[in-house]
Amino acid sequence: MKLYDHPTAPNPRRVRVFLAEKDIEVERVSVDLQAGEHKTPEFLQKNMNGQIPVLELDDGTCISESIAICRYFEALHPDPSLFGTTAKDIARIEMHMRRIELVLGRNIGVSWVNGAVVAQIAKGRFTQIPEAKTQSDAAVNAYYERLDGELANRAMIAGDDYSAADISAMCVIDFAEQLVNLKPDDGLSNLARWRKQVGSRPSASA
Repeated sequence: MKLYDHPTAPNPRRVRVFLAEKDIEVERVSVDLQAGEHKTPEFLQKNMNGQIPVLELDDGTCISESIAICRYFEALHPDPSLFGTTAKDIARIEMHMRRIELVLGRNIGVSWVNGAVVAQIAKGRFTQIPEAKTQSDAAVNAYYERLDGELANRAMIAGDDYSAADISAMCVIDFAEQLVNLKPDDGLSNLARWRKQVGSRPSASA
């Protein structure tokens, strides 16, 4: 099988970290996003949305969406569990992952599209709206504050155990800091403690 990947995009990184935690090796194919390789007719046959990551199985089946790919590997290699084993843990992890994607990730995406990096590398592809970035920046910072408060009461995002929710949050927050200029405030000590803890895991460099 092959994983169509990109070194700096947060969603492919989620899969790489997940695979590293599972100690699974998969052949990786780097997709040049700036050159538009993900929009070619050949690639659109693998994912009609023209997005990465994509996992291509040996029988030609293609699975897109990072969480779908992670769930595929979780089903094949259930230990260590990263999506929970009890009904409560599964629900809590899913709850936090939905929040991370629909609130944090979505607003980071708006700030990215309307930010300085996209203005340089994707000239003409997007109509940038400064007001939208102002609102999304505020939403991201508000989420950081809420997450800092929650992390005062537990070690990880969805409880005391490391999970797929921690992988998702780490990848989108790292992306926000490095490429969107949305670093969490230094005063958010609980969030800083969590970032140091998850960032020190060997899988974080995957």
